Amino acid sequence: MTTKISSKQITPSIGSEVDGVDLSDDLDEQIVEELRELFLDRMVLVFRDQLITRDQHKRFAGYFGDLHVHPSKRNGMSETDPEVFIIDTPADAKWSNGETWHSDVSCEDIPPLASLLYVSKVPENGGGDTLFANMYEAYRSLSDDLKAYLEKQTAFHDGEKDLRQYGIRLREGQYYPSASHPVIVCHPETKTPVLFVNESFTSHIEGVAPWESNMILDGLYHHIASNQTMQCRVRWSANTLVMWDNRCVQHQAIRDYVGYARYGERVSVVDEDSVPVGYMTSK
Repeated sequence: MTTKISSKQITPSIGSEVDGVDLSDDLDEQIVEELRELFLDRMVLVFRDQLITRDQHKRFAGYFGDLHVHPSKRNGMSETDPEVFIIDTPADAKWSNGETWHSDVSCEDIPPLASLLYVSKVPENGGGDTLFANMYEAYRSLSDDLKAYLEKQTAFHDGEKDLRQYGIRLREGQYYPSASHPVIVCHPETKTPVLFVNESFTSHIEGVAPWESNMILDGLYHHIASNQTMQCRVRWSANTLVMWDNRCVQHQAIRDYVGYARYGERVSVVDEDSVPVGYMTSK
């Protein structure tokens, strides 16, 4: 069967715009496999002009794995649809989600394999872009000596660290996850090394002095944020869905639309192959 799927790279390093797919349809196996291969290669896929319902959004996500339940939906913290993370930024909001470089809830023992954000309302001023960064390239561009050091290290990812950015404190009986992960992980499908620390969730490198941990992490965060050769920028339009590989991509939401509203819903997927395994361990 011949499909009409086509794609155009956003940058050489990361990201593709995809045409020829209607996400409201029940997709056949060949199309899903074609998208899966493109996803693994390009890491960020952009689907524009998609009129989909919440159920269709979840169905499309389900082609790639079991649906993830965000920790904010657990322990009585929310009574909304547990499989949908709502990003509702009214015009008078003081902050929005994801303004710091991060991979989604890396504080989980098994972080999401992929996230799929569907934005139905964009700010009227044209703002609200999202930046994405290629963590394969973040690793590749390090010196050999630094790679060798980091491949032996683990880092602590603390969900409460992220909450504190928004002034949120847990109430008695509530719980937010934390986990230790290798600093350099092996992507479970491509078998390629990935830099796996991020500013939102990673609190420290384990087993070293705090000053040394801070020095190394701050340097890595600067390396990610300042290196445009490994980034792409997605300019949102209404009814666009963006899917990214959370195992090898970090992203940052640009808050340049204060005074304007934005609305989106995110569905994520996870499976056992997403467990972060150290690159050295995997060899």
